[in-house]
Amino acid sequence: MKNITVIGAGTMGNGIAHVFAQTGFTVNLVDISEASLERGIATISKNLDRMVAKEKISEEDKNATLGNITTLTSMEEGVKDADLVVEAATENVDLKLKIFKQLDELSPEKTILATNTSSISITKIASVTGRPAKVIGMHFMNPVPIMKLVEIIRGYSTSDEVTETIMELSKTLKKVPVEVNDYPGFIANRILMPMINEAIYSLYEGVAGVYEIDTVMKLGMAHPMGPLQLADFIGLDVCLSILNVLHEGFGNPKYAPCPLLVNMVTAGKLGVKSGEGFYDYSESRKAEKLSAQFLK
Repeated sequence: MKNITVIGAGTMGNGIAHVFAQTGFTVNLVDISEASLERGIATISKNLDRMVAKEKISEEDKNATLGNITTLTSMEEGVKDADLVVEAATENVDLKLKIFKQLDELSPEKTILATNTSSISITKIASVTGRPAKVIGMHFMNPVPIMKLVEIIRGYSTSDEVTETIMELSKTLKKVPVEVNDYPGFIANRILMPMINEAIYSLYEGVAGVYEIDTVMKLGMAHPMGPLQLADFIGLDVCLSILNVLHEGFGNPKYAPCPLLVNMVTAGKLGVKSGEGFYDYSESRKAEKLSAQFLK
């Protein structure tokens, strides 16, 4: 397996392209937007610069990594020689089904089709293709270059051979693959999202404030990041989407999204990506923090 195609140049897509390229694979990074591709490559370059500064890699390693990535806006061109395609588009079931129909039509028969979905059924995605045995989940964690875990999700028809191939491939990337079965939320988000939702309910019901909730979880439970800050980092719209998948998939009211989360997403308060969520990430707030540091 040499040729990797990544669909989507956003946060997850450029991170996935980064780790494959840094490991020596030839990577086609595909997105319908040229601007998104430019931002994706800029992000990869910036992350590689950090690694050079920390002496984790050399300048030559950085240049070799960037040299392994080709950007394209044509899916047909991007997948024509692919051994593996990893889809990393927005967490929207209709969009993913549309993409996988196209991938099935355009990719060589040998190609394994993987999705980075964090909650959507692999079996459902595979059902729109003519190769369900070759469809699998590869759920990377954010930020991809740093986080070690990859959830490997078997659909109902995913073959043992494909599962073993992707498990071994993940190890090649210096990741730790964990095999799970195809149920709503898999393992990571089935456990994480109810915790985040409960934290939001605690805020909604006035049990404690944002800082207090996150401090309890960081200092009391040894979490590196509090659940509300983590929700901001993930994206509140993504959290809402995953909770809806859990709620619909299990039909259990315990997974129902908190009304506060629904309202915040409706109001466009999506966390880091929008500049405001449970915390303020606006430029003015950053300036205030810098001023405070300077005055100390």
